[in-house]
Amino acid sequence: MRRLKVSVVVVAAALASAGTALAAGEHAGHAQHAETYATGEPGDAKKAARIVQVSLTEANGKMLFVPAKIEVRKDEQIRFVLRNGGQLDHEFVLGTTEENLRHGASMAKNPDMEHDDPNARRLAPSKTGDLVWRFSKAGEFEYACLIPGHREAGMVGTVVVK
Repeated sequence: MRRLKVSVVVVAAALASAGTALAAGEHAGHAQHAETYATGEPGDAKKAARIVQVSLTEANGKMLFVPAKIEVRKDEQIRFVLRNGGQLDHEFVLGTTEENLRHGASMAKNPDMEHDDPNARRLAPSKTGDLVWRFSKAGEFEYACLIPGHREAGMVGTVVVK
């Protein structure tokens, strides 16, 4: 009888381990699925892309992107060349308005949050960076600075994908 109880415990432990591994596998698969974006997908830096220069700055009490509107073709790959010409750190985050508002609310609660996302770049004053993106979905999207207060000060732009 004791041997049966030990066997049941061993089997239960093995099943629990298998369940944990399966759950981790499902989670890892979900994380890979999270790499899809409403705006498209990360581009291939080795392939030709149209270059769009974007300035991130402050002027006359506002924070802004220049240009504030960009038009692209569906499936077009864009290399955004970003330059922070302002006195403050700024971000360039591609997404839908809803995604950026949600993310901005999260950043308001965690202002020191750092990004490691292919659809976002943070730049210190006088720094440059780039972001390569393929717009595989038609629609109207945005780029915004999600540092608390920056969007509210006008730092949001539009991407129209035709």
